[in-house]
Amino acid sequence: MRIKHIETLACDAGWRNYHFLKLTTEDGVVGWAEYDEAFGPPGLTGVIEKLAPRLIGKSVADHEVIFSQLASTLRPAPYGLSAEALGAFENACLDAKAKTLGVPCYQLLGGKHRDSVPVYWSHCATWRINHPDFYKPAIVDLDGVKKAGEDARELGVSAAKTNLFIHGDGKPRQWMAGFGAPYAPSLNIDKPLIRNVRAHLEALRDGAGPDVQLLVDLNFNARTEGYVNIIQALKDFDFFWIELDSYNPEALAYIRQRSHAPLAACETLFGVRQFLPYLQAQSMDVGIIDAVWNGVWQSMKVAAAAEAFDVNIAPHNFYSHQATMMNVHFAAATPNLRVMEHDIDRLPWDAELFTHVPVVKNGAIAVPDTPGWGCDPIEEALRARPARKPGGYLGL
Repeated sequence: MRIKHIETLACDAGWRNYHFLKLTTEDGVVGWAEYDEAFGPPGLTGVIEKLAPRLIGKSVADHEVIFSQLASTLRPAPYGLSAEALGAFENACLDAKAKTLGVPCYQLLGGKHRDSVPVYWSHCATWRINHPDFYKPAIVDLDGVKKAGEDARELGVSAAKTNLFIHGDGKPRQWMAGFGAPYAPSLNIDKPLIRNVRAHLEALRDGAGPDVQLLVDLNFNARTEGYVNIIQALKDFDFFWIELDSYNPEALAYIRQRSHAPLAACETLFGVRQFLPYLQAQSMDVGIIDAVWNGVWQSMKVAAAAEAFDVNIAPHNFYSHQATMMNVHFAAATPNLRVMEHDIDRLPWDAELFTHVPVVKNGAIAVPDTPGWGCDPIEEALRARPARKPGGYLGL
């Protein structure tokens, strides 16, 4: 079970790239993990390749020891790319360990609490607006947003999440001031933006009907005052949750107290140490955990901490099928699961890249009993689609 070789692979994913870590043991067992360079600073591949030689000769059975030893050497800069690299190593070790033992990864996590994982449709309408060449039908107006809602209703998912959009002055465009698109550093929320967001949500609600709840993701696009203003302006919407990001646990708690809907947050945090102040401040109703970034084993620790504060969790998941299946095992083994994020709209070639394609049935994805994650990238298919020039989540 000792590690012999580690390499990274990437392939074209339309408007971004998919990235994978391949770990091979001396026994020839291969462990896979997805990692991501699109959502956050680039350069993670370089960090992984720089750290990889330190794992050679170590046993995948000792993934917690590997994590702790590497984390000790990275203590002056414990988060960001350092933490994401550790998460990728941990996830690949878990896959290889489970395959060696002939068990699904959820068995390593204590067993599964459920046979299927409920999902919501993430980026509903969003991908069809932002990336019309890859996700059909392309959306050019509010009628297209309504059609996306109708698709969610027909699929039978319980909820669909969308983002902030500007309509009415040409092609719809996403409002992402928190990520510099447009660059509006004051992050103010004004009436025209609220009016456009309401129109977008009303169209989606009209299509989705009464049985599909809506989620809206405000991201980092406001400050405390702005979050409160836009939430109050949307108080007539019966949201599944309102999602937003803040690095201020007290401010987030203040916003939560003024929200008519449950608040979900914390998808960009790492480890129990970063989550703890938010849990202590009662900042959110649902804690969002990125198991691709954190590593599934470390994510189980965060989920356990959240359970001690009576908070449910939701995996952050907007990557490829590999990450989806990693998150399915995490979600299956977590008692305090609320729901799992999942992108229903997929690239035309997504299914060609993996040995398993997750299927949404009755609003949920079945938990596989195959060894490991139950989903491996197909190397020949990855190499047939060389990675694009890096552009990042916003194409900047």
